[in-house]
Amino acid sequence: MNERLASTLNSLGLLAISFVLLFAFYAQFADGELPCPLCLLQRAGFVMVGVGLSLNIILGVAPQYYGLMIAGAVAGGVAALRQVALHVVPGTGAYGDAFFGLHFYTWAFLVFALVILGSAVMLMLGGFSSGQRRRLSGLGLAAVVVFMLASLGNGISTVAECGLGLCPDNPVSYEALDSLLGR
Repeated sequence: MNERLASTLNSLGLLAISFVLLFAFYAQFADGELPCPLCLLQRAGFVMVGVGLSLNIILGVAPQYYGLMIAGAVAGGVAALRQVALHVVPGTGAYGDAFFGLHFYTWAFLVFALVILGSAVMLMLGGFSSGQRRRLSGLGLAAVVVFMLASLGNGISTVAECGLGLCPDNPVSYEALDSLLGR
């Protein structure tokens, strides 16, 4: 695989990860579904995957960035699988609404599994950087900017929800923001 194709695939992957983060962000505000601590850990896993993809786009495709993506996908996948396990027992309920029949945490686990598989395929196919920095393509630049904005928005909302302490198990409000505003 040539480096240009690998960079394009990384850009498309980063847009997909950004879409996941933006969709979760949308559900948080449009549907009032505040993320639980396990949801936040899954978002952190997606951000780690996105950082690996961004580094591949900005600095050139390299195996260590795929390693970062795999580490982020494993961490996020563990959090997602834990949440699936919490809600798989009948009568325990679920957290959040279903999307195409599956809850977000189940979708997150599937996406993390795809990231691991995709990273493994990219590692096998090669297409690594020649050591010279490449100029960012329009697609690559757009993907990095969208990812940075999605990550920043999720980070700010997490601080508004949890402050600098532990997040509540079943969040019902933006506790840090409420205490700052005296509510």
